[in-house]
Amino acid sequence: MNKARLETFSDGVLAIIITIMVLSINVPDKASWTILLKVLPTIFGYALSFVFIGIYWNNHHHLLHAAEKVTASIMWANHNLLFWLSLVPLSTTWMSKTDFQDVAIITYAILLLICGISYTLLTRAIINSLHDKNPLKSVLQKYNFKGVFSIVCYSLSIPAAFWHSYISLGLFTLVAIVWLIPSREIEKKVEEKE
Repeated sequence: MNKARLETFSDGVLAIIITIMVLSINVPDKASWTILLKVLPTIFGYALSFVFIGIYWNNHHHLLHAAEKVTASIMWANHNLLFWLSLVPLSTTWMSKTDFQDVAIITYAILLLICGISYTLLTRAIINSLHDKNPLKSVLQKYNFKGVFSIVCYSLSIPAAFWHSYISLGLFTLVAIVWLIPSREIEKKVEEKE
């Protein structure tokens, strides 16, 4: 399979996920600050999830550029990631409508944890497909540290939600900051190869 085809499919799925999330925001019937305040948790939930989907899209783009070829394991790892990401709108809406209650935050954290594991599996599938002499192999292995860090933070955010949901939201934010800028090393090595 062509890398461009896999990337195009993934881009389409991620665009649909973001569209579904924005469509779940109920527009108030009246113009008042009080009603707008009631919509703020939904807008915050959307913004949080939009950032996560955007981060996945950016890093996914870089990750696929590191692949030499698309193997069956890469395709299935990619489908696995997209499946879990497709549940983000559902979890986001539930979290927002329950005003970020602990059960909804825990569910969101579990979903983010599964997405993080899925992204790490995709990274691993791409690493395994690379030739040993490919300089991107060592770069991706170092880059995989971010995946492990994310999994640890998401795992900690689950019990943290029992104490206070803000601790979980803080851990989500920390992971987002770590992934905000995709690996410049991958960019550099891909440019050198081309």
